Amino acid sequence: MGVLALLWGSSFLWIKFALQSLSPGQIAIGRILLGAAVLVVLCYSGRQRLPKDGKTWAHLAFAAFFGNALPFFLFGFGEQTVDSGVAGVLNATTPLWALLIGVLIGQERKLFSLRMLGMVVGFAGTLLIFAPWQSGGLASWGALAILGAAASYAVSYTYIGLKLSGKGTAPIALSAAQLVTAAGLSTLLLPIDGFEPITWHPIGVIAIVVLGVFGTGFAFALNYRLIADEGAVAATAVGYLLPVVSVLLGAAVLGEPVTVRVVVGMVVVLLGVGMTRWQPKAATPELVVPAVAAPPPPMSPVVATERTAE
Repeated sequence: MGVLALLWGSSFLWIKFALQSLSPGQIAIGRILLGAAVLVVLCYSGRQRLPKDGKTWAHLAFAAFFGNALPFFLFGFGEQTVDSGVAGVLNATTPLWALLIGVLIGQERKLFSLRMLGMVVGFAGTLLIFAPWQSGGLASWGALAILGAAASYAVSYTYIGLKLSGKGTAPIALSAAQLVTAAGLSTLLLPIDGFEPITWHPIGVIAIVVLGVFGTGFAFALNYRLIADEGAVAATAVGYLLPVVSVLLGAAVLGEPVTVRVVVGMVVVLLGVGMTRWQPKAATPELVVPAVAAPPPPMSPVVATERTAE
């Protein structure tokens, strides 16, 4: 879990570095292609096979667009103007968007609950980070793009849960097929933002390799391994660590300012996310000890003698 948090939490820092050489569209295409190659190798080395039916691939196309192609581009676009630490905090709003989607599609029926209160608290934390009362706060297109990427992730996760998860295909095969599909979809970015001149800056090249191989390929495989070993509930706890990693790395490596407002906003967002994920413990049923029937009274010697004689 610690390695996964470091891989995903540092992705925002590597995106910053990759922007020195590549455009947002090129970053999205590069990391998806590298990640897909890693996962396909892991899939076949584990004797798994990619899905063959067209219906599954159709579902994967939807999941790959909202789970990879679109958010990867939006993160690159957003971090042109937004600090990597703030990007990590805004990414933590994904569970809040997922809860909102659950309400809209009827999965979440209790409108007045701790989960709903958590969504409100998380939104308040997001407002603290945006600082709409300050100049350029809410009007930041970069911040809005990153918030859109977080919502896009939520759409993909919800769709995967409804249409793909638990349908008989191995998780590693599904993740590999999703990135292969995303690689095809990402070619749509070429006319938009794929033919920009590339600046061959060493740190930018290293960043895209790390993003693709480790932050996308191995991280996806490690996440599925974590789910298999610890269960889905335990695996989701890694999401709480990402904002902390992104903010600390942004401050330590890039010298990004960590203001009190951003720290408070981060804490409030994490509190809201935690409230939406909280599960009340099932009440332990009281142990009911059945009443033991009293033993029959011993027979009198007379009765015992009579029965023996019979």
